[in-house]
Formats: sequence, C-alpha cells, structure tokens
Amino acid sequence: MDFVESLKVSFGALRSNKMRAALTMLGVIIGVTAVIMLISLGEGAKKYIQDQFVGIGSNLLIITPGKLETRGGPFPAGETVHRITYGDAEAIKKHCRSVIEVVPVIIGASSVKYANRSRDTTVIGVTENFPRVRNLHVEIGSFFKEEDVDAKRRVVVLGRRVKTELFRESNPLGQWVSIGEMKFRVIGIMERKGVSLGFDIDDLVFIPVRTAQELFDVDRLFEIIAQAKSEKDVDTAKEEIVYLLSKRHDNNEDFTVTSQAAILSSLLTILDVFTWVLGGIAAISLLVGGVGIMNIMLVSVSERTKEIGVRKAVGARRGDIMYQFVIEAVVLSVSGGAFGILFGNLGAFGLRAVIPALPVTVSLWTVLLGFFFSAGVGIFFGVYPAYKASGLNPIDALRYE
Repeated sequence: MDFVESLKVSFGALRSNKMRAALTMLGVIIGVTAVIMLISLGEGAKKYIQDQFVGIGSNLLIITPGKLETRGGPFPAGETVHRITYGDAEAIKKHCRSVIEVVPVIIGASSVKYANRSRDTTVIGVTENFPRVRNLHVEIGSFFKEEDVDAKRRVVVLGRRVKTELFRESNPLGQWVSIGEMKFRVIGIMERKGVSLGFDIDDLVFIPVRTAQELFDVDRLFEIIAQAKSEKDVDTAKEEIVYLLSKRHDNNEDFTVTSQAAILSSLLTILDVFTWVLGGIAAISLLVGGVGIMNIMLVSVSERTKEIGVRKAVGARRGDIMYQFVIEAVVLSVSGGAFGILFGNLGAFGLRAVIPALPVTVSLWTVLLGFFFSAGVGIFFGVYPAYKASGLNPIDALRYE
C-alpha cells in the first residue's frame, strides 16, 4: 500500500469516528496553541525591551560608584563609601577620546509646589546634553544650557504629568515653582514619553546638575552616563574610562562601568529562559494530547482486529500494518497541530490587539516548531499501538469477536 492510499484509509478511519477523533485532537490543538502564543509573547517581550533600550539612547556606558561583580546591570548606588564626582565626569569628557558625550547625574526625591498644589516626585540633576544622549526632548520651551549648569541657575524642565498636575491647562513657562526649599523658574516641558523600562518619564523634573548638588547638599554623583562615538568604540571607551578613573581614584577601581549592551544582554537572557519555561509548560499539553492519541489508537487496534487479520491473510506484511497505524496517529496529531497553529496565530493577534505596545508576532520558526513537535508526538505515541497491531497473529485476529 503506497503513501497516498494509506492517507485515504487513515482519513476514512477518522471520518467513521468523527467525535472521537475531534476529542483526541483537542489535546494537541490546545498544546500547539499554547506553545505558539506563549513563545510569541516571550519574543514580543524581548522585542519590546530592545525597542525601549534603543529609545533611551545608543552606545551608552553607565559608571556607578562601588565595584559590582555581577554580569547584569548596575544596582542603584545608594549610600556607599565609594564616590564618583563631577570632576570625574569632566575628566572623562576631556581625556577619553572614544567618548563624545558625558552626562553627570544626580537623582533625588523632593516635593514640587506651585500655588496651593504640591506633588512629590523624582528630581534629576543633569547637564545640557542629556536630551541628546538619552533621546528625551523638550516639546515646549527649551532645555537648560551649559551656562545654566556652570552658573548653578535655578531653572527647571517639567515632565508632562508633573506639568498637568501642577498647572492644569495653563502655560507654566516663566512661572516659579518650589523644589524643596528653593525656587525654580520653569523654562521647558518635556515631550510625552510614558513608561520606559519601568520608569514613568513623564513624572520627572530636570534641573542643572550643579544646582542639584546644592539642593540635595551632596558632592557625589548618582552615576555618569558616557556615550561612545559608535558601537564599535564602546569597548575602547570602557577601557579608557576604567584606566582614567582608576588613576584618579588612587589606582583603586572602586566603580563599575556597565555597557548598555551588557544590561540588554542580561535582560534578554532572563527573558529567553522565561520564554522557554513557558513553552515547556505549554508543551506538557502536547504530551497529554499524545497520551490521548496512544489510547485511541490502542482502542482502534482492538476494534479493527479482524480487519488486521484479513489484511495479513491476503499478504500484508508486518511492516505494512505498522506503517498504516503510524500514519493514522500522525494524521491525528498533524491535523490537531494545523488547527493549533491557526488558533495560536489568532490568539497572538488577539494579544496584540489587547496590548498594542507589546509587539507580539508569530515567527516562522515558532510555527515550524509547533508543526514538527505535533508530528513528533504522533510518531512517538503511535509506534506502540502500531507495533501491537503488526504483531497480531492472523489466525487469532480472524477469530477475534
């Protein structure tokens, strides 16, 4: 019996028991659907994280106080005996040839007040080049300039949410707000950015870093952001920074330089593990579906014992019988896999409709994984029933009632 004829016989056997076949395929359908949706969700999360990192600048190096022997991103510096200073930032800018931009950063929490309205928020002290480095731009007014930083001027740029809650619909430019015990003149409003990597960019205010030192009464920095000239210069820039700061800190490497790519790589590694764990959990449904296929095929062997005896009596070989039952098991699993791929795609598109910001897409390799996995399940769980059918004695099979 050739392959086409075997397929015809297989579909005929399935049509004669439509409900049983449908229920048998259900486990495979659920398994393949779950595998495709969950892996697509994981891949979408990875794409989202990558887009977020691209959106906050490129070729960046983050210098934080304290030596952190980890492979991931730097932890917040907090209170530590190690320090990086504004002078360190100036030295990097002056002496590191592979670096084109340097942003010293101070971060603190304070209340921002206007008239009878007040809001607790995060205050970021930076320099004039921060918008270029972090790809965050002013929509109304302007960001402060280099002379504002040097002169320690009390000017502030508000995030969108802070502006709305303090000023409602009125124009804040030129108005004075209180941050802590200091008065600041509003010179700009940042463009709406939303949440990025867990931080609400619209709920921040920006002031000159030298002014922030006075506001929070500190001489240390939270971090320094350095931007390399290009992607290929990142490693060189890192080496230059480590060498320079080690000399400035008495040959003591009491700081950590982490590249943007290293932070991203660490996050993507975590997401890869998460994705495959989700896929593995979903694959259990496929295994359950495979057990269902084996059970149904064993029932089918019992029901068709006489048919097997007749085929053997007219010359069918043991391999022919085994081949026939394996084909039927594969047809069941692949049919279920095809429906699972269809529903998995529909589910992925549904997720994208519900969460537009999450770029959920079904890649070709995910579809192929679902297809070949379902076919493999059919072969694996169909072999034993097929082997049992092929081993029946034709005389006993013909006498079977």
